[in-house]
Amino acid sequence: MFVWGPATRIYLAAGATDMRKGFEGLFGLARDRLRLEPLSGHVFLFSNAKRNRLKLLFWDGSGLWVCAKRLEKGRFWWPEAAGGETKVVLSGEELALLLGGIDLAGSKRRAWFRRLVAVGSEAEIPQQIPQKISTNKT
Repeated sequence: MFVWGPATRIYLAAGATDMRKGFEGLFGLARDRLRLEPLSGHVFLFSNAKRNRLKLLFWDGSGLWVCAKRLEKGRFWWPEAAGGETKVVLSGEELALLLGGIDLAGSKRRAWFRRLVAVGSEAEIPQQIPQKISTNKT
């Protein structure tokens, strides 16, 4: 199993993808359909319409990886994107559960602290938590 750091984002492509696509086809989908940079080091997941096959695309700094999995029986749980979005962001834990056959729709996230990350033009730089600044002058 691959291990990614906390800065690595995992993007799941909403809808169905033609599983005949290889390196170049998935690269183009990540760039054009998801509007993300495939060479960013983030992980991109794609699935077919039956949800029994998936492909994972990511750049490790020296080359592009495409990994595939076909289920012999059953289906992957695949979330729906909200509001017409083309992608869903998953955590590393959610990816592990999805690959392990767990349906995340029936699960509930605990109210733990999670640092917010800016998305878009701010290049995913964590938002700083305001801190009190001491005004004592000596």
